Amino acid sequence: MERLIGEILKEVCSLSEDVLDQALIIQEDKGGSIGEILIQKGAITEADFLKALGIQFGLPLWSAIPTEGMDLGFTEHIPIQFLKKYRMVPVTTAGRAYIAVNDPTLFQPLDDLRLIQGWDGVQTVIAPRSAILSAINYAYDMSRDSAEQVIQDMRDEDKDLILSAVEQTGDLLDDTSDAPIIKLVNLILSQAVKARASDIHIEPYQNRLKIRYRLDGILYEMFTPPKHIQSTLISRIKIMAGMNIAEKRLPQDGRIEIKIGDRDVDIRASTIPIAFGERVVLRILDKSNVLLGLSDLGMPEDGLRRFHELIKSSHGIILVTGPTGSGKTTTLYSALSTINNPDINIITIEDPIEYQIDGIGQIQVNPKINLTFANGLRSIVRQDPDVILVGEIRDLETAEIAIQSALTGHLVFSTLHTNDSASAVTRLIDMGIEPFLVTSSVIGILAQRLVRQVCDECREPCVPDEESLNNIGITSEMRSDKEIYRGTGCKVCLNTGYQGRTGMFELMIMDDTIRNLILKTSDSNTIKREAVNQGMITLRQDGVMKVLDGVTSVEEVLRVTQK
Repeated sequence: MERLIGEILKEVCSLSEDVLDQALIIQEDKGGSIGEILIQKGAITEADFLKALGIQFGLPLWSAIPTEGMDLGFTEHIPIQFLKKYRMVPVTTAGRAYIAVNDPTLFQPLDDLRLIQGWDGVQTVIAPRSAILSAINYAYDMSRDSAEQVIQDMRDEDKDLILSAVEQTGDLLDDTSDAPIIKLVNLILSQAVKARASDIHIEPYQNRLKIRYRLDGILYEMFTPPKHIQSTLISRIKIMAGMNIAEKRLPQDGRIEIKIGDRDVDIRASTIPIAFGERVVLRILDKSNVLLGLSDLGMPEDGLRRFHELIKSSHGIILVTGPTGSGKTTTLYSALSTINNPDINIITIEDPIEYQIDGIGQIQVNPKINLTFANGLRSIVRQDPDVILVGEIRDLETAEIAIQSALTGHLVFSTLHTNDSASAVTRLIDMGIEPFLVTSSVIGILAQRLVRQVCDECREPCVPDEESLNNIGITSEMRSDKEIYRGTGCKVCLNTGYQGRTGMFELMIMDDTIRNLILKTSDSNTIKREAVNQGMITLRQDGVMKVLDGVTSVEEVLRVTQK
């Protein structure tokens, strides 16, 4: 006689009779699975429930589903929606076939799947919901046509493509539309996310159309679709971003929210009119990316310790400087996450808000209604904040309010577009801030750059040419017991030789010596020399340490620190 699931759960996870009775009452009143009710109440975990189901039905439990060498043939004749609805997937591994299910009581869909596959008598296994959905997404993602194949098909098709105004589905992998242009846009987006691209550029020229991805800060040409699909492709993206497709003479901005498998992706779309059509740039913000901790950014140990001390200050301004795309926002978010706790009130004003942080009030700049950095900052000060983040100091008005906030007991974080830490002082004084206000309010300036990391899979030792080593400042003594590496290129790094990025940092602490110097001169070179005398590690020196540690290459450090 089949045992009741409740009895098994009492054995497996010491479930009390009272809790089980309460769940049975809820089930009788509202319906649903007893297991899901207990999981929602927090009485058991999904793993507990699956273990009990395995015992009840005599089925093995898999904690993960192997996708290596998975047979993807089923994707051609089984709709993805069917598998996702019933949370089951056919799996072939080590030459044997299985059907992984999350709920073995769904007998009819299970029999239908066996019949479609012709798998009579095949072993059924139980697996977690997340493992099954990941396997489904993997299978359908890998089996889809590539963007290159769709583009090739388009070259061979009639040029009169019709734009279908089909609305975007929740999950791009669920979109089975046959409209070539919809298929192409979905593939361009999903392949960019898969390749970890930060931006997609769609660039029209006189006789061709070019699509480029920005990977680890460098643009790579990926596709050249036929020129005749240009307006249709751009119109499709404008529909998805909620833009006016009839307006082609003015720049427009929009936003696309999509799911790709189990990843939520936010895309900022921007169009500008150029000589041969509209140029589109899509900035990809993958919400599933977790915020990095300060220790993950790549700061040298001593710099990390001093920066930790700075961000714990009760008042003052901390500036992070560097060009666009140098990771300033990531550093500021990491700093805020480090100090974020229920005892303090943190408010930010940003353009745009890239990641939502729990427990922090974030304001989006909106120039259309005159919500600028300066106006927003004025309002923030009246909200009793302890810590304020101003996305960027762009003008004298914002700088003055930020300084007044710091002088009245607030800790202020902000960014400036300058080349190094000392130049930030010169920039503030050029804006019109009095030197004594700079020295009274600014407590630290962090300059940073991002360098690509040598790919771990294909890296090999190398000996760079003497000129490069001299330019970067690496002597023969420094590398006597160190190996310098480079990437040869492989599938993992898309043949670039690099995978991922890390930061190079230059932290200038405003001590009394530097403050006195700023009151006498605003020359950045003089200020930098004094900071180096005080022990500051420059951007290039930090880069040299990363080269000698095998993290990055000589060429990368030269690329981002060339004067």
